[in-house]
Amino acid sequence: MKPSEIADNRTDLLTFSRTMFRSRKGAELKYNWHQSKICEALERVVIGQSKRLIINVPPRSGKTELAVKNFIAWCMGNFPDSEFIHASYSKRLASANTYEVRAIMLDEVYQQIFSHTELSGDSKAKDEFRTVQGGIVYSTGADGTITGYGAGKMRPTFGGAIVIDDPHKAGEASSPIMRQNVIDWFQTTIESRKNSPDTPIIIIMQRLHEMDLSGFLLSGGNGEKWDHVCIAALDDKDETFWPGQFLTEDLRRQRASNSYVFAGQMMQQPAPIGGGIFKDAWWRYWQVMPELEYRMIYADTAMKTGEANDYSVLQCWGKTKDGKAIMLDQLRGKWEAPELLANARAFWFKHKDADLSVLRQMKVEDKASGTGLIQQLKREGVPVVGIPRDKDKVTRAFDAAPQIEAGNVLIPAAANWVSDFLSEASVFPNGQHDDQLDPMMDAVTDLLISRKEKPTIVIGRRR
Repeated sequence: MKPSEIADNRTDLLTFSRTMFRSRKGAELKYNWHQSKICEALERVVIGQSKRLIINVPPRSGKTELAVKNFIAWCMGNFPDSEFIHASYSKRLASANTYEVRAIMLDEVYQQIFSHTELSGDSKAKDEFRTVQGGIVYSTGADGTITGYGAGKMRPTFGGAIVIDDPHKAGEASSPIMRQNVIDWFQTTIESRKNSPDTPIIIIMQRLHEMDLSGFLLSGGNGEKWDHVCIAALDDKDETFWPGQFLTEDLRRQRASNSYVFAGQMMQQPAPIGGGIFKDAWWRYWQVMPELEYRMIYADTAMKTGEANDYSVLQCWGKTKDGKAIMLDQLRGKWEAPELLANARAFWFKHKDADLSVLRQMKVEDKASGTGLIQQLKREGVPVVGIPRDKDKVTRAFDAAPQIEAGNVLIPAAANWVSDFLSEASVFPNGQHDDQLDPMMDAVTDLLISRKEKPTIVIGRRR
């Protein structure tokens, strides 16, 4: 290799990545503009211009090959005493990536480029290897501890980083518990592994939820400013970002098939334009109240009142004479048990005393704070019953969606809370909150689905 080629590979990450791809796989790396954008952002980390970096990019776009395997190997060549921690949702996956970094560094071409970097003779473990210059690359999973290991050096120049690739498992990101586990792991485990406050942290991932790790950090969750590289699968002209790898018609077909999954994983916007399960265009509005057959109140109560927790919500619904469900009123807040009881009581009597159709019942989810509310209101003579929810929220949403699409659900056009309600519905199930949707889905199920008249069977005939 010529001296000029060696220099180019040492100073340019994309050139190095293409060289090593050719050497190891006997083929040319398919080039696309997004690779340059990612490499430029990573190079800014190495020269000290960026300390916190999030890269959001569609799956199968070479992000791990480029931003994990080749990046770490390239850094270990330029700074052989660097200390890296690499993490992913699976320790097995992170270890496989680390082993691939080691394989790159053992390649003959790599050793021509970085002849001064030498692996330690005992570096044969898949999850860890060292250099004779004192560098280390260690891998872990997003559910693991990192006892005894740190990343970076106590010096002004680059000395390693924390590199996190896909911290969430795609199938678990819709679970608030699993999502929070990853965020807690980042805050309690990862952030404490920096050997210096300036140790860079790099996160590479597809978006899976409005409040996944990227969403949490970009919204200021850990109090730091993050540089952000965001690459969407379809551009502003609705054309593919990588014609040689993703066909435009295939991407559009995926979007039509599952818009809310596509919005997150492919577009890096886990709030799909036009709505996910509940399309914005489906909602019907009322300005003049139609004749009502009866009214009901549905309540969803939160377990905690912290800033990040859901709200408690009370909604009053009616059944119209022509068989539609109409949303009449809503009260929403973060209340401790005494306030919850006071607000629920006041909401009941407000609508009981209204000069409208009969108010039949209040229905409350029978768990946590809702159970205590049911017991207390019953003692006060309020006709309240518990709602046993035996389906997950997404399944319940798919049950309710056809009624909304058919125009059988009406919401008020002028209420001051409608915009918040619609925003929450548009991003479901990828939004931070879904408290207003729970009682809505209860109402739709109760008023339009469960209460449909069943045919009476008499001697083999339907009547």
